[in-house]
Amino acid sequence: MSEPRAKRHKIERGEDDYLPGNIIEIELGNFMTFDHLVCKPGPRLNLVIGANGAGKSSLVCAIAIGLGGDPQLLGRASSVGAFVKRGKESGFIKITLRGRRPGELIQITRKIDASNKSDWQLNGKPVPKKDVIEIIQKFNIQVNNLTQFLPQDRVCEFAKLTPIQLLRETEKAVGDPQLPIQHDALVEKSREIGRLQNAVEQIRGSLNQEKLLNAEKERDVERIRQREEILAKVDLMKKKLPWLKYDMKKTEYLEAKKQEKDAKEKLQEAARILKDLKDPIEKQKQMKSAEDSKCKKLSSMLTENAKKRMGLQEEANHLGVQIQGTYNEMEDLKRQEQTHQKRIMKAKEDLATAELELANMPPFEPPKDHIEVLRGQILKLRDAANKIMSQKSDIDRMLAQRRASLRPVMERLKEMENKNNILLNVLQRSGVDSIVEAYHWLQEHRHHLKEEVYGPVLLEVNVPDQAHAKYLEGHVAFYIWKSFITQDSDDRDFLVRNMKSYDVPILNYVPDRGDQRGPPQISEKMRALGIYSRLDQVFYAPIAVKEVLISQFGLEHSFIGTEEADCRADELSRLGVKDLWTPENHYRWSYSRYGGHVSASIDPVDRSRLLSCGTDSGEIDNLRYKKIKLGEEILELEQRLKSLQGDLREVEDEEAKIHRQRDEIVQKTSIEKKRRKDMELCITQRRDKLQLLQEEEDVDTKLEKLSHQATALNTRRFHCVIEIKNLLAEALGHKRAFAEINMSAIEMDAQTRESELGIKQQEKQALQATHHLQYCEKEVARFHSQLAEVKKSAESVAVITPDLAKAFLEMPSTIEELDASIQDNMLQANSIIFLNQNILAEYEERRKKIESLSEKLEEDEMKLNICLAQVDELKGRWLPTLRNLVTQINATFSRNFQEMAVAGEVLLDEHETDFGAYGILIKVKFRQTGQLQVLSANHQSGGERSVSTILYLVSLQDLTSCPFRVVDEINQGMDPINERKMFQQLVRASSQPNTPQCFLLTPKLLPNLEYGEACNLLIMFTGTYIEKAADLWSNGESYSTNMRPQAQCRS
Repeated sequence: MSEPRAKRHKIERGEDDYLPGNIIEIELGNFMTFDHLVCKPGPRLNLVIGANGAGKSSLVCAIAIGLGGDPQLLGRASSVGAFVKRGKESGFIKITLRGRRPGELIQITRKIDASNKSDWQLNGKPVPKKDVIEIIQKFNIQVNNLTQFLPQDRVCEFAKLTPIQLLRETEKAVGDPQLPIQHDALVEKSREIGRLQNAVEQIRGSLNQEKLLNAEKERDVERIRQREEILAKVDLMKKKLPWLKYDMKKTEYLEAKKQEKDAKEKLQEAARILKDLKDPIEKQKQMKSAEDSKCKKLSSMLTENAKKRMGLQEEANHLGVQIQGTYNEMEDLKRQEQTHQKRIMKAKEDLATAELELANMPPFEPPKDHIEVLRGQILKLRDAANKIMSQKSDIDRMLAQRRASLRPVMERLKEMENKNNILLNVLQRSGVDSIVEAYHWLQEHRHHLKEEVYGPVLLEVNVPDQAHAKYLEGHVAFYIWKSFITQDSDDRDFLVRNMKSYDVPILNYVPDRGDQRGPPQISEKMRALGIYSRLDQVFYAPIAVKEVLISQFGLEHSFIGTEEADCRADELSRLGVKDLWTPENHYRWSYSRYGGHVSASIDPVDRSRLLSCGTDSGEIDNLRYKKIKLGEEILELEQRLKSLQGDLREVEDEEAKIHRQRDEIVQKTSIEKKRRKDMELCITQRRDKLQLLQEEEDVDTKLEKLSHQATALNTRRFHCVIEIKNLLAEALGHKRAFAEINMSAIEMDAQTRESELGIKQQEKQALQATHHLQYCEKEVARFHSQLAEVKKSAESVAVITPDLAKAFLEMPSTIEELDASIQDNMLQANSIIFLNQNILAEYEERRKKIESLSEKLEEDEMKLNICLAQVDELKGRWLPTLRNLVTQINATFSRNFQEMAVAGEVLLDEHETDFGAYGILIKVKFRQTGQLQVLSANHQSGGERSVSTILYLVSLQDLTSCPFRVVDEINQGMDPINERKMFQQLVRASSQPNTPQCFLLTPKLLPNLEYGEACNLLIMFTGTYIEKAADLWSNGESYSTNMRPQAQCRS
């Protein structure tokens, strides 16, 4: 057993008798019922007395809220904004604590406002909340611990504390600060031990079961392994098969390479012999080539000689022809002299005939006037055509403009009319993530529905005036906009089943045929006060949708008014209007069922977020009007364009007709002009012919000229014959030399042909050697390709390793023997039969599982032993200390009960290693004949529980380490005897040297109580003039009756 635990360390009080952490002063502003309050509690027992409603509990709330407590622990409100005095925007709590050093004061200020905002100050400087919490924790102030801080609304909770919870609260409030930490560690360790023990047992059981199952399978596994060894041997043999094929192909490849090498050697020998034979022939060919060059040169000279002779011969022949022609002309002159006079007479007669014919031709004048008329008509028609084309161009331009204007109008109209997508996107952005999918699902499955289904409702509602949209949206709950409305119960059930994942409401509309009451009408008085419509009249929707909105939200009873209605709202409430929307505010009036009192609420009108995203019907109508108007204009322009095209075609046809008439006239004029011109030309030619005939020379002169000309031609012919003779002599010499050289070349050619016969035989042999080499190369390439494929196939089956090569040596070396060995081993393997094909896999899997379970078991057992050792070590430090603490509490508790002539004890409820079940049991007995019973609502009355509670708290006084304790109205329900005894215990406890500051709040005290020096009375009054009265009382003076309404507390 450990040493008895000493009481908490003695803390020296200052000269002012305050302990560190005691509350020196409390100042409140606009807090709950107080406008302003300053309270200075004493260092020991503070009795806060006041009538119900005076604000005692407000003081408790201020201590809790001002020292960082959660509003919910008070049981009054869930937010700090609720503690601001009604009608005020903000308030504050200022608490001054005694510091650890003499004269040190710590001032904590918390400013709160109605919007739940808090600001913290420490000694007048703004600080974050965590800095204030650190200060509070240093003094061990725990406003959430019922043994330290027991507000009125949570008194019943203390009695409801289970033994486990009571132990927890006691550990936090008194004793060693390590106790709750050690307790938490033990609880966690005990849970971990439980988990580990369960895990060890489960693993051990699973491990034994798996071992038994594997032991049963070992014989079958051995046979399977034998079979797998045989199959593995077969696999090795099968791996050798492709390598044997590879060896066979490699032998064939090497043989082909050898044949290729022999073919190359034979080809090289044939090429050497062929070269030896070709060298003499080449020399002969060179000599023959020189002789051929000489022959070609002589042949060229002979050809040139022949050309010259031919030219001279042709010239001589030509001269002979000219000479003969000259002689013939001389003969003709002699004959023509006789007919010359006849031809002159004939020419005169032809000239006279032509002149007579020209004179007899009728005169022709071109119709210039008619042509000018036609030309004027053409110009007019061209002008008309140009005008029509100009008009057509203008209409084309106007048509293009109208079509260009129509295109954006149609696009904008399509965009505006496609409001469904816009509204669906608005709903999706508002948090309805699956609304688009739900909408599309409904469209795809409409054929399964019996009646029309509407939804989402936002898509079905159309508010023409956007000013009314914010009223409707503010009046209708958000869920309705994403809802789908059915008109048949089967449709509703179908949608509920299938659209559950989309998280959208499904409403079923059933027409109400029983109640035919009409909506309230707008009276003249209402109109005079600014009401002009009801909320159910400002939007359009299908009947089912509109009826659901009206029935769900009472739209027919909500009125819409102007700014005048806003100013005269009070008058409207007298006319029975319960709901009113104005441009600025939303008014709602409710009437009490009992006293008929009227209460009103006014909220500002928020802007529309959903309906404002819809389409503007006015803009849509305007766009539709523009579309129709532009369409009509385009149709009219197209008709005008068609009409102009017809007019242009008529004008062009008329112009073409006049052009043809003018062309006919011009053509006729041209023909007449050409005829006269031809006749004039004929006369000119006949006149010139006659003049030539008259101007011809006489015949003798011509004969003399022709004679001289014939003599000159004969002389030139003689010279040509002499040159031909010389050329013939030269050609004869060239032919003799050509014959000699040609004979020599023929002899060389014969010798070359004889040599080439032997070369051809050798070339044939060389060609055969070449073909054989090519064949060998192809075979080598083919065998090499096959060898590569076989090797690739073999390597895909198995790559040769030293171990595999060694195993291959022990196998048959031929394919036939290896195939036979494979068949034998397969027969042996197939003879081993077993039922379960997966037994080996199951065995191996179970073996691995056994190994894993063994490792896990060993690891968990090690963890369990470590946890047990840690628990023993922790328990050795925690449990003796806790037992000693409970013993001391029990001693004080029992003594206090004995002094009240009743009995009570405090016990530690132990549960071995289940540290989470440890608790403190308070047993009391208020009757001599009764037995000690655990404190509970089932055994003790409310007063008895209050006595037990306060005495338990008193028992903690000397053990506690907190600077103060608050108990609110704990004496309520006590009988006078117990209350007097309880009070004496409190006074006695507070008089002890090391007792913390205590606040006891009560609405009344018994008369003739014994008060000690440690008691400090704080009496709370409320009233109109209490502030000045408090100041006068503090000075021992009287007071008058002219006082201001404010609350003040003075001790």
